[in-house]
Amino acid sequence: MELTAAITHDAPWYVARCLDVEVASQGESAEEALANLKEALELYFEDEVLLEDLEPPIIATLRLTA
Repeated sequence: MELTAAITHDAPWYVARCLDVEVASQGESAEEALANLKEALELYFEDEVLLEDLEPPIIATLRLTA
C-alpha cells in the first residue's frame, strides 16, 4: 500500500501527516517524522481494513494575496 505524506516544520518539530487517513506523527528531523509516521500507520492498520481501492489525494497549491 502506498500512502501520501506531507511534512511541515513547526519548530522545534517536524510534523508528518498522512493525507490518505487521519494519522500524524512528529520527530526532530523530517526523516524521523516520516519513520514515526510509518510506525503509527502500521499500528493504525493493525485494527483497520486495508484500503485496496484507495485513490491518491489531489494535492494543490493555493496562493493567497495579503
